[in-house]
This record gives sequence, structure tokens and C-alpha cells, in this order.
Amino acid sequence: MPQPALILASGSATRLALLRAAGLQVDPRPVRLDEPAIRAALAAEGASPRDMADALAEMKAARVADRVPDAVVIGSDQVLDHAGAALGKCDTPEAALDQLRALAGSTHRLHTATVVFHDGQPVWRHMATATLTMRPVSDAFLSAYLARNWETARHAAGCYMIEGEGIRLFSAVQGDHFGILGLPLLPLLGYLGQRGFIDT
Repeated sequence: MPQPALILASGSATRLALLRAAGLQVDPRPVRLDEPAIRAALAAEGASPRDMADALAEMKAARVADRVPDAVVIGSDQVLDHAGAALGKCDTPEAALDQLRALAGSTHRLHTATVVFHDGQPVWRHMATATLTMRPVSDAFLSAYLARNWETARHAAGCYMIEGEGIRLFSAVQGDHFGILGLPLLPLLGYLGQRGFIDT
């Protein structure tokens, strides 16, 4: 029986690179969602940052699975939990600077949710939660960091990318490295292999 097509319901270059580096043939299908509005609506309903990440990951996968039900569709999303407040991507360098100022010198959690759809239905979900401590950082360093890295940092939850210069913002990182990058790769590969969706 032929293996179904694998689709990544995301425009994330990092997620796509992780899957392709693992030898998977994956078709990226970016999904447009008004994530700030969805997070605000979920917050109004009392959803936690963890629940928001899970809901957004499922929405992304469902959107693509509706159009390609025979495929295996992978949706993933990240939401930061800073003292109970949900944080994500920022639209402007000014907003990013404010967010990084708030994170500096404190510890936050990063929730990375992944949901897999097959035959148009959710068949697997996973939550990877990491704990990150940002060192005290001067405004001058943060401004210079964003000036150098805005075009990449703007696509990342928290506006930092630990695989690049953003690692210099941190004093401690605990959790699944791949999950922090945007996709809990080992549990996902394990599931895909068990189901026969990829060769093992």
C-alpha cells in the first residue's frame, strides 16, 4: 500500500528544514490564520497558553486536511507562557523590543503543539514544553540584536531564535531542542513510523 503524501501546514522554513533533514519528502502548505485574534478570543474564553498552542496547531492542520484529506497533514504552533500571559510573534520591531524587555531577566515556558491529521481527522497530538531563562539584557543590546535579526526573528515566537544569535539572550534552556525550534521531531518521527506513514 503506498504511503500517503506528507504535508506541513506551515510556512516555517525551520520546520520544513527539520523534516527534510530527517529525509522526509514533505510538501509545505502555508496556512493563513489571524493568530493574534484567535489567541485573544481563546484568552477571553479562559484558555491557557498551552491550550492556545494546541488549538492553533489543530486549526492549521484542519485547514489543509479539508482540502487534501488523503494526506498526512502536520500542524504545529508555539505560544509563550510568561507569568500566565500568552505571547507570540510581533508585527513590528518596537513590539518585539517591548516583549523582549518583558522577558529579560525572567523565566518563561514555550509550548510547542503538534497535531497530525489523516483521512481528514486528527489522529495524533503532542505537546512539548520547554523552560527558558533569559539573562538580564540591556536595551542597547536588544535594539542592536533586533536591528541585525529582525527579518528572521519576526517569524519566531518570542522574537528570538535560539539556533542563531538569539541564544546569546539566554542563561538556561531546558526542554526538547527540536520542540524549541518549532517541531518535536523525535516523537513525531516515532508516530509516523509506527503508522507506516514513513519507512522505518
